[in-house]
Amino acid sequence: MKSSKTAGVLVMVILLTFATAAFAYEAPKVTQTKPPAPQSAIFIGNSFFYYNNSMHGHVRNIIGAADKKQAFRGTSLTINGSGLDWHNVEAYFQPNGIGRYSFVADNKVKFNKLDKLFDVAIMMDCSQCPVHPDLKGIFAEYAKKHSDTVRKHGAEPILFMSWAYSDAPEMTEQLADAYVKVGNANDALVIPAGLAFAKSIALRPDLNLYVPDKRHPSLMGTYLAANVVYASLFRKSPVGNGYTAGLDPAVAKHLQTVAWDTVKDFFKIQ
Repeated sequence: MKSSKTAGVLVMVILLTFATAAFAYEAPKVTQTKPPAPQSAIFIGNSFFYYNNSMHGHVRNIIGAADKKQAFRGTSLTINGSGLDWHNVEAYFQPNGIGRYSFVADNKVKFNKLDKLFDVAIMMDCSQCPVHPDLKGIFAEYAKKHSDTVRKHGAEPILFMSWAYSDAPEMTEQLADAYVKVGNANDALVIPAGLAFAKSIALRPDLNLYVPDKRHPSLMGTYLAANVVYASLFRKSPVGNGYTAGLDPAVAKHLQTVAWDTVKDFFKIQ
């Protein structure tokens, strides 16, 4: 019988093997945003975005902790259970609509005069739509339709690669393949959040990135994904960022490191 020490080493080797495993997908054509440091973003998606007080807020907090001078305005447009085909993206860019006003000190209303509504639009399909046999064609159709709409309004379309269900890890590779193919077809950046989930689970299976339904993100899952968004948009490391979302600092650092390692590998950043 193997000693407990030997067994522990074997388990670590297995985990590291999975953490560094290469998933099969096309190389992403687009590797950075235009402009390189977007100052505004609209998040278009579903409950995977709005869990834990919304991912856009965590992204904003990470940006603010990294550089207090970096302006960033985030807006979340989410419908529970939705696919991309549920969203009227044209309406999100209508004049005098989203972003028309905001509240400032003393609860006063400030009417905004925006030269440009959003720099980027980060879009996510439903959790299994890109790989479902009945819906993957709709994913490709609406990714193109919405990308064209976003560009028409002077913004850059970005696709958010979601994660596998915790009890269906094979979805990681399937989603990666689907998102990168469609991203490449539309010259759109892809944010590899799903790959980061797989890497973190392989390295630290004790950290639960999911709520009990095995699909939606726990706070750790949202925080990990937000760090992947930050690293993808700005091509900067989040490791050591002071915003931890209230998580244990060691856990936050692990998630920051996984996010940065995933983004570096995905975009081939030296």
